[in-house]
Amino acid sequence: MVKDPERLVLDLEGAEYGPAVADLQGKVAAGDPYIDKLRAGRNRPGVLRLVLDLKTEVKPQVFVLKPVGEYGYRLVIDLYPLVAPDPLAALIQADGKLPAREAPARREEAAPPPERPRVTRMATIVIDPGHGGEDPGARGRHGSREKDITLTIARRLKALIDAETDMRALLTRDGDYYVPLQLRVDKARRVRADLFVSVHADAFIRPNARGSSVFALSERRATSEAARWLAKKENEADLVGGVNIDVKDKYLAQTLLDLSQTATIDHSLRLGKAVLGELGQVNTLHKARVEQASFAVLKSPDVPSILVETAFISNPAEEKRLNDEDYQAQLAIAILAGIKRYLARHPPRPSPVALNAPVAR
Repeated sequence: MVKDPERLVLDLEGAEYGPAVADLQGKVAAGDPYIDKLRAGRNRPGVLRLVLDLKTEVKPQVFVLKPVGEYGYRLVIDLYPLVAPDPLAALIQADGKLPAREAPARREEAAPPPERPRVTRMATIVIDPGHGGEDPGARGRHGSREKDITLTIARRLKALIDAETDMRALLTRDGDYYVPLQLRVDKARRVRADLFVSVHADAFIRPNARGSSVFALSERRATSEAARWLAKKENEADLVGGVNIDVKDKYLAQTLLDLSQTATIDHSLRLGKAVLGELGQVNTLHKARVEQASFAVLKSPDVPSILVETAFISNPAEEKRLNDEDYQAQLAIAILAGIKRYLARHPPRPSPVALNAPVAR
């Protein structure tokens, strides 16, 4: 780390400057919250230097992923802000709804204590496109990959949510890369998400299996053989990504399971029922009720979470529909309609920042 200005410098021994490195600068989005720009060059013979010009102080975490499939060894650097931002406070300030501090009242004015204002805020929806990177998910008979289908639908859903005036959406991944299951949950909790929606495309050993499904978390055994099979398949994706589940993830998973999740599961079921009802207008339902299983991405103790199996990619007819743009749009519209139905009955609670703000008269 280098100060004044903030920079992260990485020297890679035995690496050479090439076209792929030269193109890195164009990979940094203008709206990136942490990275201003990226520079690369030959530092000395046999050493490639990468410099990340930063917008703020960060705390990097570095780890290595072993080769899997077509991927070789990978050095991964996660950038976390030194001071975590408060997204809800930022939203309130951006909307001008954070009450201004008032001047002290004169002692002789014995005014009654003011009531706290009801502060509305945008609902934050985290959308989780299933799989990604070296974890392609299920494959269709005609070569479709679940990771591609889920990302396309998730992007459509995000665009629809962002067009609403009272909600915003964030994606756990916005490209073809691997995100560990627990990190997906952590991302939702880090932004204090109101809802978490994981998007998948189902598969089963029988090619005639069809229909849409919605799952919520079960603290007990899964409610059907298919649900147990799916939960096992999804949870094993962490082994593909090279995550050391014997250390951090196992402890964190146990901690989450020990927390009280009764209220969260109840609201997850309500959200799932609303979404399932809308999906039934678009596709046949595999099950007419919300199922429950131990999916790792649903284990947030305080964020109502559902997993949507949009259709069976293992069914050739449904695989074809999943690749159709109009059908993808219909699925996204249906999921949004279910979310809106749920939020109409259970609007997001006011921010703790807003509740504790001084009152303006």
